[in-house]
Amino acid sequence: MGKLFSIGEVLIDFIPLEKGVALKDVVAFERAPGGAPANVAAAVAKYGQKAVMISKLGNDAFGDFLVEKLDEAGVQTDKILRTDEANTALAFVSLKKDGERDFSFYRNPSADLLLQADELDENAFEQGDYLHFCSVDLVESPMKYAHQKAIEMVKSKQGIISFDPNVRLPLWENEQDCRKTILEFLPLAHIVKISDEELEFITGMADEKEALKSLFQGNVQVVVYTQGGKGASVITRDTEHFKPGYKINVVDTTGAGDAFIGGFLFVLLKNKVDQSRLKAYVEDHAFELLSFANASGALTTTNKGGISALPTLEAIEALMNENN
Repeated sequence: MGKLFSIGEVLIDFIPLEKGVALKDVVAFERAPGGAPANVAAAVAKYGQKAVMISKLGNDAFGDFLVEKLDEAGVQTDKILRTDEANTALAFVSLKKDGERDFSFYRNPSADLLLQADELDENAFEQGDYLHFCSVDLVESPMKYAHQKAIEMVKSKQGIISFDPNVRLPLWENEQDCRKTILEFLPLAHIVKISDEELEFITGMADEKEALKSLFQGNVQVVVYTQGGKGASVITRDTEHFKPGYKINVVDTTGAGDAFIGGFLFVLLKNKVDQSRLKAYVEDHAFELLSFANASGALTTTNKGGISALPTLEAIEALMNENN
């Protein structure tokens, strides 16, 4: 049975105790384990499939805390290395009244960016495994090349590669570098998850249909297009299915997109979908995939944080049943 490997940043989100206050005016924060790839791994593990995190953390208390929280979520952490060369990454977040966020990152560099390609375990990947990654750790660093090697290794095992650009412009020297790097890695993925806020920036196209069509390049077989509370679509070269979102009371949108794609990948893993069956399975089970992913993302917004806000499998199934 395939496992999910998630590669990239594991960090602490410092979330304000009050909403609607600018970051400079926040008086008190609470810490929450996060980092988009880690959130995805935690979702897959919490819902019942095997997930492994590949990263590097500082030899510090924050690193200890993150390993502990991933362990609690059921994520395999033996591929997370530790270093004295840099500290664990931190992100300070302010929440607007609608739960949307503003970020300030502390990582120059952080430990995750120091993971070297030759530190990857060559024997870790097996037939049927998945690899998920985002763009935050694709800035020019050793970690960028670790991503390239991990992608090659999973590809050699006929695994499925999933990419969520998860654009965070403050972490890049300029917008052009961010866009260029995303477009360099995008054709390597079989599944691309993209939000309505990112689509025009990444593709350079204002027309939604044309922009989505342009994503089908290289290995891309499936595009998952999220539109916040409105809902999400799953698109192949031949079909498009849309499912409206669930109506819930939003507290904090941190990690919602990660919980969404984590839920989507969980359903694929649970049903042992391999690369050869991916397109056909998604076309035949689009509504099941979107229902589960929408519920996973929606319920995550009802609490603060990423990993700590992930719902239970039972809560997801209850929400889906209520809305059938």
